[in-house]
Amino acid sequence: MYSRDAVILNAHGLHARPAAVFVRTANTFESRITLTRGGTTVNARSVLEVLSLGVSAGTVVSIAAAGPDEKAAVDTLVRLVEQENLGQ
Repeated sequence: MYSRDAVILNAHGLHARPAAVFVRTANTFESRITLTRGGTTVNARSVLEVLSLGVSAGTVVSIAAAGPDEKAAVDTLVRLVEQENLGQ
């Protein structure tokens, strides 16, 4: 398993559009991917679960993956959420 923390830089956090981009990207990898905020962990392949975290701008999240492409998955998703214009 590989994981990294990331700060959400999008001014609106992971609302519907950025969450959809995040999930779409997560679904391009084979590994099992999770997103954690404040002790709550969800499946990163589910828009509803990602939205349920209520991630706002400046929030620190942990992205973890387990599988054959875990490092690439986590590194790609960290770069994605650290974009200020994610999903806009």
